[in-house]
Amino acid sequence: QVQLVESGGGLVQAGGSLRLSCAASGRTFSHYPMAWFLPAPGKEREFVAVISWSGESTTYADSLKGRFTISRDNIKNTVYLQMNNLKPEDTAAYYCAAGRSAFSEGSYLADDFGSWGQGTQVTVSS
Repeated sequence: QVQLVESGGGLVQAGGSLRLSCAASGRTFSHYPMAWFLPAPGKEREFVAVISWSGESTTYADSLKGRFTISRDNIKNTVYLQMNNLKPEDTAAYYCAAGRSAFSEGSYLADDFGSWGQGTQVTVSS
């Protein structure tokens, strides 16, 4: 099992930026894909972005392309989500997740991720 701790959330004005971090421990971080999700009441969590185990492949929710960037540092065992040009509708708790399968490209499906952080709140004011 891997432990994930998110940080970096906060209050920002529309148009501003934040960088979320997710520190992992308890497993070989560099072997697993990592992702960010949003809560979605009554259904699967909403996909934001995923990065492959190697960091060579990234995928984003269509609505977020060009504004958000996912990256990872396999030395620091940390995954990041750089959020630019934030909008009030980006307000949510953002959850970091670690993939179940080693050496995987990852996916947009919450069920493919077995470990979750506690979430970090992002609030964007208009």
